[in-house]
Amino acid sequence: MFFSKRRSWLDALYARSYHMKMGEVHLPGVDLYMVNEPSLVRRVMVEEAAAFPKHEMLGDALRPLLGDSIFTTNGEVWRRQRALMDPSFEAARIRHVFGRMREASEAMAARLRQVPEGAEHDVEIEMTHVAADIILRTILSQPLDSAAARQIFEAFARYQSLAPRLMMPAFFGLRWLQPWWQIGRSRRAAAEIRSLLATLIRPRFDAARAGNATEEGDILATLLRVRDEHSGAGFEFDELVDQVAMLFLAGHETSASALSWALHLLAHAPDVQQRLHDEAAQVFDPASDDPGAMKDLVLARNVFREALRLFPPVGFLARQSAQDCTMRDKRVSRGASVVISPWLIQRHRALWARPDEFDPDRYDDAAKGAPGDDALPVRESLRRAYLPFGMGPRVCIGAAFAQQEASLILATLAREFRFEPVAGHVPEPVGRLTIRAGNGIRLRVHQRRGGERR
Repeated sequence: MFFSKRRSWLDALYARSYHMKMGEVHLPGVDLYMVNEPSLVRRVMVEEAAAFPKHEMLGDALRPLLGDSIFTTNGEVWRRQRALMDPSFEAARIRHVFGRMREASEAMAARLRQVPEGAEHDVEIEMTHVAADIILRTILSQPLDSAAARQIFEAFARYQSLAPRLMMPAFFGLRWLQPWWQIGRSRRAAAEIRSLLATLIRPRFDAARAGNATEEGDILATLLRVRDEHSGAGFEFDELVDQVAMLFLAGHETSASALSWALHLLAHAPDVQQRLHDEAAQVFDPASDDPGAMKDLVLARNVFREALRLFPPVGFLARQSAQDCTMRDKRVSRGASVVISPWLIQRHRALWARPDEFDPDRYDDAAKGAPGDDALPVRESLRRAYLPFGMGPRVCIGAAFAQQEASLILATLAREFRFEPVAGHVPEPVGRLTIRAGNGIRLRVHQRRGGERR
């Protein structure tokens, strides 16, 4: 198990994992409980969230990259940081940066127009580029050139591939076994990305502290202005780098993952892809800076929601029990690992109708109150067993941002391009920090001409 499961968390799952309500594994270094039952999930993430803080091993793995950001902290430190971050992601602020999202989306379309007709293209790299471009434009008012996009993609890929290997020894009580050469590679990859961000943040931070801040209209401007309601203090420079690193790296990586899988699913569902094209051609104006137009992209939203269900970017949410407790008659000791897996719960055989089927129309069925053909109606599946952004007080701060971004990108792509599978290429999901394709997602790209419907 030590050698076979460290490549991907998904390798540790079995057929029965998709049926169980709660599973347990006892390793030399940790007692691990996998919780699938909705009532227990809600207990861990909502009702008793303070009793199940984020796992310290996750913090150890991500801290070189994300520092002490809201992704890695717990308790009072996390609450202070979250309160300072929230104003940057209010609905008005997200709508305000829509024009910057549109500019990045149009740059993506321009790049794809240069792809030869019907040629193979790695859409993972393309989606990473556009997601990183959007994050940089909306947070720092900086567009991302192609060379930097690939540099960030490759640096993050190195960091991701090393994370399970560096965490796995702790599960077996072998913390001393962590290979120093891999630790060094991991830290160099993290430093490479943080250095780029620090260089961009420093002039703005210094100007704000000197009272010479310019109103850029981006998320960093909001972060520079916010103050703690009790102390009156704002973010220090290192704190700001930590938070921007979290927003940039967690934000672009999760969106890129979900959008890549969405294109994979659409390529294998040409009827849905055609309907998405028709919707985009009828209601979407790619030149408009009005985010209100996004409300009419119903199918685009549903495609993204279904991609998030089948391929949740963060497939495993690790918590740690702060005290002894009981779950389903099992004694969970203080310090034990409690894992909530969106990957498992959102494909669970008792919680979803046709759990492995790509069906974006199921969300319309839920709105209409249509029942599922399993133990739960569709509406109940969504309410109790759909958590791609987590739930409770630590629900993803960028959920609304990601949904606006995804609708825009999918509508832009469907309006102008058509994607087909590459014969013989089957993307292999690999669960590391996020769920990516271990062998890439290559699709054939066709530019639509006039009224083409093929």
